[in-house]
Formats: sequence, C-alpha cells, structure tokens
Amino acid sequence: MAALGSPLRTLRGLLRELRHASGRAGRPYRDTAAYQHIVAAFRAHRVTSEKLCRAQQELHFQAATYLCLLRSVREHTALHQEYHGKGERSPEEVAGLVGFRLPQQPGGKG
Repeated sequence: MAALGSPLRTLRGLLRELRHASGRAGRPYRDTAAYQHIVAAFRAHRVTSEKLCRAQQELHFQAATYLCLLRSVREHTALHQEYHGKGERSPEEVAGLVGFRLPQQPGGKG
C-alpha cells in the first residue's frame, strides 16, 4: 500500500473538491450534508492514545480513495468539455488541438 500522507492534507483536499462541486450548485459547501459528514467522521476518528488505531487508518484510506475519485471526475469533466466532438472541425483547428501548425501553401493560399 502506498503512503497516504497526512490525514489533515486529505481532509483539506476533500473540502477543496467539495468547494469545486458545490460552486456549480450555487450554495455554500459548508451547508451540504457531505461536508458535515466528512468533518464529523474526521473528528470522531482522531488519533487516540492507542499505538495502532485501525479505524483511523481505515477512514484515512477511504477518504484518500474518495478524494482521488472526486479529483478524477472533475478533471474528466474538464477534459470532456474541452475535447468533446463539436461536429466537423477544420484541419487547422484539429492541428491546433494537438499542438501543430499546418504548413503554408505556396502562392499565398493558406
């Protein structure tokens, strides 16, 4: 299993993704049930005096997995909007999408 990093960093990442998601809905992200559930779960599973707190590690793993899902969905949506087919495109536009420029035609036709 890969290192998860700090639970605080995971919590901040989750809240950032919730802020992105609720920005589209038009209401503050702190008023959502998801925000209240995530914060309550992190507060309930704080590090205790035990040497190994399995519930806290399991929560952190699930939170990191959910954060990866939220990020991936947001990035997929952005890529889909950018590259989604908009009908027939001109050769110049297609070349521009992949970072190329078409050569100039001799005689000034291009």
